[in-house]
Amino acid sequence: MNTPDRSIGSVTVMLLLATALLASCRTLYYDTMETFGKHKREILVDRVEEARDEQHEAKEQFADALEQFTSLVGAPNTELARRYKDLRGELERCEAQAGDVREQIQSIETVSDDLFQEWERELDQYSSDELRRSSRDTMDRTRQRYEQMLRAMKRPEKKMDEVLVAFRDQVLYLKHNLNAQAIASLQGTIDTLELNTAELIAEMELAIAEADSFIEGMGSET
Repeated sequence: MNTPDRSIGSVTVMLLLATALLASCRTLYYDTMETFGKHKREILVDRVEEARDEQHEAKEQFADALEQFTSLVGAPNTELARRYKDLRGELERCEAQAGDVREQIQSIETVSDDLFQEWERELDQYSSDELRRSSRDTMDRTRQRYEQMLRAMKRPEKKMDEVLVAFRDQVLYLKHNLNAQAIASLQGTIDTLELNTAELIAEMELAIAEADSFIEGMGSET
């Protein structure tokens, strides 16, 4: 029988091996990309562009879901079942899109960590103090812009979760209360959802603008 200490030790070893394997895979990926002339800097820009596009798609998707929700109010009874089905589909697409946004942001953080660690190491390889200082200044400016952009891209996550929770609650409620009287009672909830969705979209638009600014800044330094 395994003791708790041995079990914890086994899990720790497995996590370390998994981490080493992932790092090895990333190194192989970077090496392969460099053979095609694409370095971590360009990979980071590509991933920021992808995350920006995911934010834009998420913005559109949440707006569509809100439109489906508000369309339930005043709909004839014969339309309620179909409208509910459409709303449930919109919720599922919102959840999937939210997951895509998070994954893209995580991929940005991964490559940015690798980029800045490599950049820091390579500063010690300069024989020229002037070139080292210049490279460090560029790195610091890039990191500052990156951190500003990342904060903006992560800011909508909390609001996105709030809106998703509210959508899930209402879809679940409507599943067992699909009648005109129940839907009419949701008007106050719809008003809150409209406000929260508008705030979410505004935050996403700011994140998209920050991503565009970061991409432009990276291009001006190449």
